[in-house]
Amino acid sequence: MSSFSVRALLQATPYCANAGDASLDWLAQQAIQHHFAAGEILFLEGAPSAGLWMIEHGRVKAYKLSPDGQEYILRFFGPGETFNDLAALDGAPNAVSTVAIAELSAWVISCQAFSAALEIDHALALAVLRGLTGRVRHLVGQMEDLALRPVTARLARFLLEQANDPTLAHPAVTRALIANHLATTPESVSRSLRVLEDAGAIRFDRHLIVITRPDILRRQAQL
Repeated sequence: MSSFSVRALLQATPYCANAGDASLDWLAQQAIQHHFAAGEILFLEGAPSAGLWMIEHGRVKAYKLSPDGQEYILRFFGPGETFNDLAALDGAPNAVSTVAIAELSAWVISCQAFSAALEIDHALALAVLRGLTGRVRHLVGQMEDLALRPVTARLARFLLEQANDPTLAHPAVTRALIANHLATTPESVSRSLRVLEDAGAIRFDRHLIVITRPDILRRQAQL
């Protein structure tokens, strides 16, 4: 991919949509491309941060492991999204582990290059601040779900989020992965899907889940 194409990819991300031309040119020149097969680890929690990652195509899961090896998926990322933001900003070790769940092409901008762009481009810095605030709010919502809502409500909310975010409309995102994200089991996810189907909120089109009544789904999500 040429530097011009990388620049276009950067500009399409929420962080860089209003960044100045000089910042976009600088970041595009600094970006380094990486390719991963499905199942390949990008980086591990606690390892030194390579910088800010940006997905060209493919899917990634960010996860943490409990002391006994239980996986909890914090979030899925898809084309046009950035991740590893915190470690890219403070230069600390990676806060999570990540693995490709589908064939992946991603670009990395080093911590030093990212920091340099933020120092001179206030619009970019403000966009990053707003983006991080949104992600903190999302994590607070996840913690609320895990503590206060049953599995069916958590699943309903998860499906509503995906209605406006096509990241999970991909066969690589299995019920087992969704279960790890919702801190439950694949069997519980299957039971909750049947509950939502019986309520008329969703229907199945082969392996795809189609939302038929968003209003019912919102009630099931306890929103």
